[in-house]
Amino acid sequence: AEYMGKSQGRYPMESTTFALPSTPKQIAYARSLALRNQTLLPWEVQQDRRTLSAWIEAQANLKPVSELDCLPSSKQVAFAERLARIKRRAVPDECFRDKGLMSKW
Repeated sequence: AEYMGKSQGRYPMESTTFALPSTPKQIAYARSLALRNQTLLPWEVQQDRRTLSAWIEAQANLKPVSELDCLPSSKQVAFAERLARIKRRAVPDECFRDKGLMSKW
């Protein structure tokens, strides 16, 4: 009979029946992402390191939900005000509340 060395991988990692618990750092980061994205962090996800890691990756790739994201940047406002002075008109108030409107103006 041929000898099968340990390099053959008789016990692949996928066949392990137990899951490693999540680390405190993972849970802390996941909670901060949940707050940022205004979503819930499911209890089941927090129990397993791999599951939590996948959840974190998915949440980290999302853009944060923030009212500030809708507002025009300071550069946009400065440029619009400079144009308004040249054209001798005022920038409409609603443009200061919406980045898209400011861009179109």
